[in-house]
Amino acid sequence: MSLYHRDMNIYGDSGNILTVARRAGLYGFAPSVHYYDPGGVWPDRVDLVLGGGGQDQGQGRIMEDLAARGPVLHALADDGTPMLMICGLYQLFGDYFQTSAGDRLEGIGIIGAHTVGRDRRMIGNLVDHTDGFGDVIGYENHSGQTYLDDGVRPLGTVDAQGCGNNGEDRTEGARVGNVIGTYMHGSLLPKNPAVADFLIRAAVDRRYGRGAFAQQAASLPEENRREIADLDDLASRAGRVAASRPR
Repeated sequence: MSLYHRDMNIYGDSGNILTVARRAGLYGFAPSVHYYDPGGVWPDRVDLVLGGGGQDQGQGRIMEDLAARGPVLHALADDGTPMLMICGLYQLFGDYFQTSAGDRLEGIGIIGAHTVGRDRRMIGNLVDHTDGFGDVIGYENHSGQTYLDDGVRPLGTVDAQGCGNNGEDRTEGARVGNVIGTYMHGSLLPKNPAVADFLIRAAVDRRYGRGAFAQQAASLPEENRREIADLDDLASRAGRVAASRPR
């Protein structure tokens, strides 16, 4: 499901949806993408949730609906549903976002964090050193500074040329169960197939049982394997180029 696609979808975030749908298809599944916006119909079944970034105005437009959908999103997250939240929705999956104008936007608290808007803008290609996915390449463009609560696991850490969550503690993003929050646009998943496959694997195993994804991947026809390998090679090359141009 694409969450608030109309208002929270900037800097190429729709590429994450295209990547998940394409790779899931190559793995032999038949993904169906549901685009949910305020006032829309919530799908009967949700296996994976993708959310993007947006300006403060876009965040304001979804706030009432997000608050109403908060309990069902919490239940999905608690049940292991994989989610990827980029930038603006990463902020609103935290406890609150205090804008630079002084307005407080209440989050839904799936990720233990809060964000404060500042005048400084943090922008540029970013390398996030992670435990689970190796180096993840993306593009940050935000003025909100996010601080994780004690005990909340960051997605990874950044070097001096990147800012990450706040430009102070070298953390970037957050992971809570199968929920990932990050500031990396770009879009993220086309350049980082390990993250895309993590989300697909978690969705498949949750729906069909542990090991279902691995079993399906092991039985792929050779042409599918070749196309996946080609996509992975392109992703690697694109990541190397982006990492060489931090600003």
